[in-house]
Amino acid sequence: MTSLLDDLLNGLALGAVYALVALGFVVIFKASGVINFAQGSLLLFGGYLTAVLHDDLGFAGALAVAVLATALLAGALDRLLLQRGEPDPRMAHVQTIVTIGVDIVLLTDLSRRIGGDLLSLGDPWGDSVVTLGSVTVADSRLAAIAVSAVAIAAVFALFRFTPWGLSLRAAAEDAEAAALMGVRLSRVHMLAWCLAGALAALAAVFLAAFPAPGLERTTGQIALKAFPAAILGGMASPPGALAGSLLIGLTEALVAGHQSDLHVLGEGFGDVAPYAVMVLVLLVRPTGLFGAKGAARV
Repeated sequence: MTSLLDDLLNGLALGAVYALVALGFVVIFKASGVINFAQGSLLLFGGYLTAVLHDDLGFAGALAVAVLATALLAGALDRLLLQRGEPDPRMAHVQTIVTIGVDIVLLTDLSRRIGGDLLSLGDPWGDSVVTLGSVTVADSRLAAIAVSAVAIAAVFALFRFTPWGLSLRAAAEDAEAAALMGVRLSRVHMLAWCLAGALAALAAVFLAAFPAPGLERTTGQIALKAFPAAILGGMASPPGALAGSLLIGLTEALVAGHQSDLHVLGEGFGDVAPYAVMVLVLLVRPTGLFGAKGAARV
């Protein structure tokens, strides 16, 4: 029972962090129809800035600068590379391919800078743990749950109560009609990228914190585990991204905790378990857990 509770807490913490990244995928897709495959490299960029600045600025200052810089970088990528002329939903597939190229360029440069090092982000939790009854959990895991919950609540409030959130929902419903009503689609797209970049930088802190050894050049690839979470929930559904992320996090933690019982599936099954869950769910719900079937007029 103790082992199961450990796995559940770890799974909730992982799911909460994956939700930050998955929301980045979803908010960009809702705004423009683009799947941002550069989300992993933006995460690594934010983590790298935190690692190199925390000695001079302290952890909080370094994280604030990293979140802001990553948001600005993401917005600049959208404005300079993707928005060439007026926003056109028919170009979303081309822009998606462009994000793959951006990801390769950023990851190559960041990998060169990091090399084979393990970088500490200077987080205040270190390797300390807390005992809750019979369960021992790392402080960083509890911090991940708490901070992610606050950040996710803020994002949902942004969607619900701000003019930009209203514009985003209008653009997601019908971009052409929204533009005719005065919504500036280019601004909606750029702010969506800025938000996704900020969430990725925040997620980097917890993906590199204990029990992880630190930030390394492959940390950005972990963000790809949030992609099946976004697909699971429905690419245009923020609540679906949250539900899918928790499901993926719990699956990964449970598989890792019972790897000896699943040896028949292979030693590295935990790495592919999120994608296996995604395939199984999509066989039953092709539009995702919270996805809705679209109607087309012919």
